[in-house]
Amino acid sequence: MMNTTLQRWLRRCALFATALLLSACAATPAATKTPPADLIAINRQAVDALLHGAPLDLSQPMLVASFVNLDVLTESSRLGRLFSEQVCGRLVNRGYPVIELKLRDKLFIKHSEGALLLSRELRDISRSHHAQAVVVGTYTASTQFLYLSLKLVGGEQGNLVLAAHDYAIPLDANVRALLVN
Repeated sequence: MMNTTLQRWLRRCALFATALLLSACAATPAATKTPPADLIAINRQAVDALLHGAPLDLSQPMLVASFVNLDVLTESSRLGRLFSEQVCGRLVNRGYPVIELKLRDKLFIKHSEGALLLSRELRDISRSHHAQAVVVGTYTASTQFLYLSLKLVGGEQGNLVLAAHDYAIPLDANVRALLVN
């Protein structure tokens, strides 16, 4: 009789412990949900890394092109245009003069793409705007990350890459939404 009572008690304890563990496991994903990436901070850090040691003159202007899709270099997205705006803002905050491309009429600007600078036109555009360099960026998405390359290109030097920085951000729902035109 004692043995049966002890067995029931042990079963109840095991059932209670199992229920407690399962409820804790169910709550864990919500508690550990990763917040969206801070795109502004990430792009500021990328610009700072790009500028580190870059041979630039603070008195000479620069241009910033829209980030483009690495697979189709003539296409950008809301993300590409947003990132170029953030890069431009960081450069200006660091004391670099940046020419606003959206106000120029002699530059290839496709409404849904932004300011695209094709390599064959880079030197001419740099000269016409008296820009010492152009910041260009590319992006490509994998299943979990968005990979970005940021380059500082000297147009007067025959499209010579003066500095480069690569970085990646998690491909969360926020970033996916920005990849759409």
